[in-house]
Amino acid sequence: MTFETSEPAAPAADQPVVPVAPPPSPSVPATGAAVGRPPTSEVPLVEVEGLVKYYPIMGGFLRRHVGDVKAVDGVSFWVNRGEVLGLVGESGCGKSTLGKTLIQLTPPTAGLAKLDGEPIFGKKGKDLKKLRRRMQIIFQDPVGSLNPRMPISDIIGEGLLAQADAENRWGDRKVRDKRVGDYLDAVGLRRDYTRRYPHEFSGGQRQRIGIARALALSPDFLICDEPVSALDVSIQSQILNLLLDLRREFDLTYLFIAHNLSVVQYISDRVGVMYLGKLVELAEVEELYRRPRHPYSVALLSAVPDANPRVRKKRLVLTGDVPSPAAPPSGCHFHTRCWLYEQLGQPEVCTTADPEFRDIGDGHLVACHWAEKVPTAVVASAVPTAEVTTDTVAMPAAGIPAAPPIDAGPPTEEATASGT
Repeated sequence: MTFETSEPAAPAADQPVVPVAPPPSPSVPATGAAVGRPPTSEVPLVEVEGLVKYYPIMGGFLRRHVGDVKAVDGVSFWVNRGEVLGLVGESGCGKSTLGKTLIQLTPPTAGLAKLDGEPIFGKKGKDLKKLRRRMQIIFQDPVGSLNPRMPISDIIGEGLLAQADAENRWGDRKVRDKRVGDYLDAVGLRRDYTRRYPHEFSGGQRQRIGIARALALSPDFLICDEPVSALDVSIQSQILNLLLDLRREFDLTYLFIAHNLSVVQYISDRVGVMYLGKLVELAEVEELYRRPRHPYSVALLSAVPDANPRVRKKRLVLTGDVPSPAAPPSGCHFHTRCWLYEQLGQPEVCTTADPEFRDIGDGHLVACHWAEKVPTAVVASAVPTAEVTTDTVAMPAAGIPAAPPIDAGPPTEEATASGT
């Protein structure tokens, strides 16, 4: 997708607020280079450029096309091999749609995506079937994602049977059952669970079964679509540590989608923030949590509770509701709720020009006209982990609590497989 590169207009002259300097000229990526492409020569495992997914709105007596729901609107990023890229944002911002579109559970409207240099979109039939061995997904709902009429051996083995050929011999029941048992062992469940049904397991055990199903085809890339949001806190930490262990054991790469910023901080190497179908910030996890440069990211981090009662945070409450993706605001989609937009005197450029997703240094990508104008004092008061860039003030690194490392062995609720 081509991003707006026109010069932003100056703030209106009749607005009596603190004057601000014009934003710096955004750096335009080289021709043909993906937005946010890493500076190294290493080819990322996954590359996405200008990904768009619109859902048509049909209306009138003749059911004509009257508009679109812009679920994903020009998203670009990359994921290096062996990396965990976290993706956060409010409900309805397009995170899950992005993951499902990337894995071709729903077709894209526009954009490019590559897996290890090989195009993902446009493949059909045998080519798509072969590619899907390398990409799998872990669903959010551990109950609804498992067929209640099938035993666990068939649920995990269904993908193996679909991908069976003369070379792997997965069509042989004995070969398939052995592989199913191996992956049950890998996720901390017993082999003799293969003939049981989903209702006989707890929520944490069902999610482990979903993970085993995703791993059975030996994929390179896993999309984790909020895999712990439906679980209680103690089981969440077990599943997170299990995913980290599996990442090391099987050399996996994750796109980890979640709402919980503490969970994302614990498991991710880099973090992307989405708002209304667009990626607004992308950076290394330490960089984003200590020096957020987008007003929306600052507001999200200010809402994270801190386990230390002595830490005092100033909550940045966003006014208004999230705009409809069927009719997003002009210019920057976030300007209708942006505290920085109000503080700078409502600059006209925010309402007229779509900000470019640009690098402000060290691979820190931000889609904001005024990213360099985000006050460090405001960030420091709202995000206790933030670094103040002045010479005389330094905030203590209180830290956002991360899930404690817990052994990824069999969950304690396995003692009773009665579904409680």
